[in-house]
Amino acid sequence: MTEANCAPVTAFREKLARGETVYSMTVRLLRSVEIAPLAKAAGYDTIYIDLEHSSLSLETVSQISIASLGAGIAPFVRVPALDAALIARILDGGATGIIVPDVRSATEAEAIVRAARYQPAGDRSLLGLMPQLGYRAIPAPDAMRLMNDTTTVVVMIESPTGVEAVNEIAAVPGVDILLVGANDISTAHGVAGQYDHAVVEDAYNRTLAACRSHGKLLGIGGLASRPDLIRKYISLGGRYVSLGGDLPMLLGAAAQKRAEFA
Repeated sequence: MTEANCAPVTAFREKLARGETVYSMTVRLLRSVEIAPLAKAAGYDTIYIDLEHSSLSLETVSQISIASLGAGIAPFVRVPALDAALIARILDGGATGIIVPDVRSATEAEAIVRAARYQPAGDRSLLGLMPQLGYRAIPAPDAMRLMNDTTTVVVMIESPTGVEAVNEIAAVPGVDILLVGANDISTAHGVAGQYDHAVVEDAYNRTLAACRSHGKLLGIGGLASRPDLIRKYISLGGRYVSLGGDLPMLLGAAAQKRAEFA
């Protein structure tokens, strides 16, 4: 990979390898490429562009992903569901990580890995010139190895079924991060928004145990409104942290500024 394009991915992975925590900002509202350098300037390690809960187009996703590579921040994308064709197009467009919501079995996790990785780890079709490689012509075996080494696969644990299967999901080769979604976990148990409820804590504890057993990383999601709980799960071993989205951040900052002159 070219030095410029490799830098954000290398920095992200090096921090994780050192046992440091990395922080992510979710993009749902903003559609211009300025969001990438803004997030970088604010101190984030990665953004994830959310296609599950937004109307963003594939073209916009690619433009923001490419801008992120240039700005020095790792671009991830959350897909609406397990869709191999969409995953391939997103990665071909410049993303360096893929996030799949509500994974409920090892079989689903294996399908995600096959969609996101090249042979021998997966079945992804090889694109000749890619943004992540600086659009340079690189021998196919080297390109596939580089992309496999620098693509991050994140699976979300968001349901009771997923929690029950979390150990088997974590055992799947090629999965890097298991991201617990506190919003959907609490909603599924009829305690929506009660993030300190025992069912949410159980989901985090069981996912952390599975990650430790299989050498994977715990992701913390859905807790942007509870920094106390984020700190708790970081102290227990969480390393990938979603700190919330552009819309609530903008609204919160705007409301705070207006309140100064109430």
